[in-house]
Amino acid sequence: MTPVTGRYERLDPAAVRGTVDRLHARITARFPDRNLRHVAAELAGLVREVAEGEARTRRQEHLARVVSLVAVVLVVVTTVVALTVAVRDAVGAASSLRAFEWLPLLESAINDAVFAGIAVWFLVAVPDRLRRAATLRRLHRLRSLAHVVDMHQLTKDPERLRPSFRPTDRSVEVDLDADGLAAYLDYCTELLSLVAKTAALCAEDNTDPVVLDTVSTVENVTGGMSTKIWQKIATLDLPPVSPPAPSPSRRA
Repeated sequence: MTPVTGRYERLDPAAVRGTVDRLHARITARFPDRNLRHVAAELAGLVREVAEGEARTRRQEHLARVVSLVAVVLVVVTTVVALTVAVRDAVGAASSLRAFEWLPLLESAINDAVFAGIAVWFLVAVPDRLRRAATLRRLHRLRSLAHVVDMHQLTKDPERLRPSFRPTDRSVEVDLDADGLAAYLDYCTELLSLVAKTAALCAEDNTDPVVLDTVSTVENVTGGMSTKIWQKIATLDLPPVSPPAPSPSRRA
């Protein structure tokens, strides 16, 4: 039997969306009155938008390339025709032109060729610029969502659960026990991880260095936030829980 290759080399938008939906359901079941579930719902919408937006962006990019190609052909044809007419007239009047009078003609021809080249370069780059702009808008929204997740866990400080903690009149009230706080913080790390996975979806078929650098930035931001949250979880005094025994019929 020939092994299937490439199946696990790409992120599946449907699988990412399903994971986000399950996380949203888990958060809603445990914390139905918390706004964290709305953050999960927002992330699910962004995953759907990334999947649909990438397909729409590819269609727009194809149309832009067609229009750009037509414009490039028009620029090249117009420039060639103009230079041909100018050279023909100059050759026809060559007998009456002195040497120094050729300089303005040569300068004009070179300027026309240079401006035509700049126009062609700009038109060829338009489709890639449009795709980059659309992708960066989605990545900026994901980075903002990561900061929203970080804001939700910011006041969830395990130190306030210690018996020796002495609150002030400005202290934030903690209405979660150790188990609830651990679950809440763990959900935040999962959300941050899925934000990074959604950002990676934006670069599945993209080799733009600006886009790839922005995706790496989002991954670094979410990774740093997750590290801080796990440091909070590590300070919780939770009793160790033995993992359940695997079922004999269950396969890895």
